[in-house]
Amino acid sequence: MNPELTIVIPAKNEVTMLPKLLASLARQDYEGISETRILVADAGSTDGTIAAALSFRDRLRVEVVPGGLPSVGRNAGAKLACTRYVLFLDADVELADVTLLRRAMGTMRRRDLHLSTVSIGCRQGGFFDDLLYAGSNVMQYIGARWKPFATGMFMLFEREAFWRLGGFNEHALFAEDYLLSKRVKRNRFRIVRGRVLTTNRRFRKLGHAKMCWMFFKTMLHTWDEEYFLEDQGYWEKS
Repeated sequence: MNPELTIVIPAKNEVTMLPKLLASLARQDYEGISETRILVADAGSTDGTIAAALSFRDRLRVEVVPGGLPSVGRNAGAKLACTRYVLFLDADVELADVTLLRRAMGTMRRRDLHLSTVSIGCRQGGFFDDLLYAGSNVMQYIGARWKPFATGMFMLFEREAFWRLGGFNEHALFAEDYLLSKRVKRNRFRIVRGRVLTTNRRFRKLGHAKMCWMFFKTMLHTWDEEYFLEDQGYWEKS
């Protein structure tokens, strides 16, 4: 069987979360998962992330490649892919539904899509965490009527379409996933039923109010790409 999918995971110091993601990939009922190349684009981890990733080589075809900021790591992995599809996942997510990858791949083939994504849920989050992710999911569905919106937590791309769009903007300091996904044609984009689970650490780091404000400003500056090239406080230390 010739692999049709490559998975790219940018990571830095994800020794706790990355094994959860890889374990969830190993449980997927997608028939090609054992032959699927999984590229962990490491940005200089110092906590054992690399060893944790390679410990899954008895179950998955895991490789570690040099990374950087998320956009740099994603592009680095995509450059090594030769398959029709590339799936970008954040290192702190988990595919809770064992059928998700199979169904997403089937939707891509059947509808000849350029990009598909899924909804987001919060693993062990509080009320406001769940509320904000639910709000994000609603906005994603509403926005899909006019402009596709996918997060780097789960972006399944047709590889040639990905490179025609130029890949992720490596100069963007945040929202590089939004900048890329909004350029996909509406009729080549779908939100697949299901969700990935993530943590509430983004909210713990910046606070719920600031995350909402950043999301609002992102919408206001949707046509101003220069805005995303400047530090808006996303990478500040908590």
